[in-house]
Amino acid sequence: METTTGPIPSAEGMHLRRLRDLTEFEVADGNPDVRGWSVRGADGRQFGQVFELIVDVDALKVRYLDIELDESLRINERDRHILLPIGVAALDEEADNVFVPSLTAQTVLEYPPYVEIQITRQYEEAMLRALSLPLAAAPGQDFYGQPVYDGSGFYQRRKLG
Repeated sequence: METTTGPIPSAEGMHLRRLRDLTEFEVADGNPDVRGWSVRGADGRQFGQVFELIVDVDALKVRYLDIELDESLRINERDRHILLPIGVAALDEEADNVFVPSLTAQTVLEYPPYVEIQITRQYEEAMLRALSLPLAAAPGQDFYGQPVYDGSGFYQRRKLG
């Protein structure tokens, strides 16, 4: 996959960036860095790994997990990345797993692929539809104010050792 260093274009402006590109940012103290962790669906099968965290630099919050899908799914290399809103996932810190109950190794094949340089509002809405989640109710409503983008649940649901 070709790597770029600039901001990822978005329908809302240039506010979404890869964590690795933000030298002044890091994962908050007390929260694990989940990059490299296995991603498992509702069926418990692994379908990928967390490749990167996509940060909303205006809000100082992680909005998406960039998931690299397993080669075993037989998806061409160009389409092997997907984005998941952070609020649809939960942690199992003891086993370094991220669980996504709304996806399985089969349904992830129907998920829209993520092209690293493009995060448009159309892509974000296609992602929500693939997860059977509602879109923002009104055009003026805060798109990221939806529960699916609330990362507090992502970290709260982890198992503490």
